[in-house]
Parts: sequence; structure tokens; C-alpha cells
Amino acid sequence: MQTELLELIRAEIGQRGPQSFSWFMEQALYHPQHGYYASGRAAMGRRGDYFTNVSVGPFFGRLLAAQFAEMWERIDKVGNFILVEQGAHHGEFALDVLEAARDHSPEFFSAARYQIIEPSPILRDRQVRRLAGFADKVSWRKSLDDLAPFCGVHFSNELIDSMPVHLMISTGDGWNEKIVDVTGESFVFADRPIVDDAVRARLERLPARPTGYETELNLAALDWIDHLAAKLIRGYALMVDYGFPRDEFYAPSRTVGTLQVRARHRRLSGPFEQIGDADISAHVNWTEIAGHAEVNGLRVGGFTDQHHFVAGIISELLRDKLGDDADPKARRALQTLLHPEMLGRTFQVLALQKDLDVREPLSGFTFASDGRRALGI
Repeated sequence: MQTELLELIRAEIGQRGPQSFSWFMEQALYHPQHGYYASGRAAMGRRGDYFTNVSVGPFFGRLLAAQFAEMWERIDKVGNFILVEQGAHHGEFALDVLEAARDHSPEFFSAARYQIIEPSPILRDRQVRRLAGFADKVSWRKSLDDLAPFCGVHFSNELIDSMPVHLMISTGDGWNEKIVDVTGESFVFADRPIVDDAVRARLERLPARPTGYETELNLAALDWIDHLAAKLIRGYALMVDYGFPRDEFYAPSRTVGTLQVRARHRRLSGPFEQIGDADISAHVNWTEIAGHAEVNGLRVGGFTDQHHFVAGIISELLRDKLGDDADPKARRALQTLLHPEMLGRTFQVLALQKDLDVREPLSGFTFASDGRRALGI
């Protein structure tokens, strides 16, 4: 238990009163010294807290390297192709992509420059060590604000779901916000009328729901889109995460929202359990992300589940490189990434693009339906 973190949160609430869940989640995950992610305690894989695409080995990076190379071709093979990754964890994905590009796409590899956005010094040090063999290819930035305007691709895998969210609860004829308070030594939920102007400005986006219905509002993701759109001159933003289009996100049957807390592959009872030692996340409202992106000059380049995305890359870009003699480990990884009961339907992929007059979809969206229609835009 992260005692110092708990005391810091209690002291803030004691001094300033109850706080938004967004603020609480920010402390639990990203406090510079004690947060779950920023401290480096977050662990992926079978021995960690959760399982993700990178956990299956280097095959996911190999697939995406092929997709990135095609994106580079769509941007007229620019000589300074910037590949930005945000949420790079320990640098596993970056290493897999760079090795695959070097071995299979040398012209693309020569043009590419990899930039990682990482505010945590602990994680940045781990990434530097892992990527030492590509020191001349990789550089780091602390935030999107530190990133120079670029042509290329911004990539994220399970980034948006971990952004701090506001928790909303329906009053029947409107919405209140669930907040975090302290009773004795325990953290508890309370609710109050909306006091945050940014939250109030988004209330019209929330559909009417019966009293007690709960959902999340991810203002951090919308702010992130604002910054990303300003930095991307020409190219793509590719996001892999788990979520729903708007209608499914606000499904009447989902009365308790999508917030989940996990540690050691076990779903915990709530966000006040193992604070600082557990992952807290919420599903992505893909329609909200894509719609806000279009307001900022980006447009939807594709949306589909991971099963169809991976199948498209293999069909169009790697068909001749995955014969019957493929490495058994690669075959098992492929099954995990594709299988509907594993990761194939759990994750979705959204591509946004800017200043590109391209009619043909990227290979990853070969088997996808119309993205805007699927998102309800």
C-alpha cells in the first residue's frame, strides 16, 4: 500500500474539500513519485497486472511496422518521417517496430525517426536502456507540448483508457458529478451538482438516462486531441484501445459505467482498493474522440476491431512473409491478436488523418466497414 500517496490525497481533500474523481485518478496513476504508472510499478504480461498486445511478443510490433511503412509511402516517402509513440511503457513496442523496420523495410527505416513522449524519468530511463541499440534513431519528449510540428504518425496503444475521467451520475432530469471524499480513514464517493465549467460544457453530449445511471466523461482525451491536432502537420494518428461507439457507450443497460480497477489480472471491487498499486481505466467513447478530432481538422481514416485490422495487414502487406514455415511462437501470437475471445474483439483501432488526399484505405482497414458510419458520425 502506498501510504505516502494516501496521506497526500487525504491532506488535499482535508484542505480543499472533496475532489473530482478525475483529480483522484490523476494522483493514483500519475503522481510523479507514487503513482502507479509514473513510479514504474505498472506491470504487463502474465506475471503483471494486465495483458495487452505487446505482451504477446514482438509480432504486434512487426505488424505495425508494416502498417507504418505503408503510411510513410502515403506521405510521399518523406525523408524525415517522425514516428511518435505515447504510452511506451518500457519501450518493448518501439524496439519491436525498429527491429522489424530495419530487417524488412530498410528504405523506410532510413527515413524514420522515433520519438517517445514520456513524462516519467523512471520509465524514460528504462526505455533508454532497452533502446540503446537504436540511440541514433530515438529521442524523447516530456509532453505533446514539447513536440515540434511533424509529418508522420502518432501511435498509442492503451493510452486513452488510462486518462483521468470525470464520473457522472444521472438525477433523472440532469447530471451530477461523483466526487471523492474522506470519512475517517476511508475514501468514499459523494455527488454534487456540476461546478466545473468544462464538464458543464459537455453535458449536452450526454443522453437522458434514469436516476442513478452512471457513466464517464473523458475531458483529458479531448484536450489531448486538441494538442495532437495542432502538432500533426501531415500524416496519421493511430490509436489502439478498448471502447465503444457512442450508442453502445451510453447503452441503457450499462448502468454502472465502464470504470474498472485491476491488479494481478484480478478485477478489484473499486478504485479505493490498492490505491497506487492497481490499474484504473475506463472504456473509450470512440465517437466522442473521432468527432472532436474532426472539429480540429483531422478526419476519420478507418475504424474497426483489432481482428479485422490485423487480418488486413497480413492480407495486404505480409501475405508472402507468413508461410507455412512461420515460427510457432509467431503463430501463437497471431492467434492471440486475432481470436475474438482473446484480443481480436477486445480492442478497436481508430485511424485519423490530416492533409492527405487518399481514397484507398490503409491495409489495416481493408476488411472494415465505413468508419464514420460505424462510429455514428
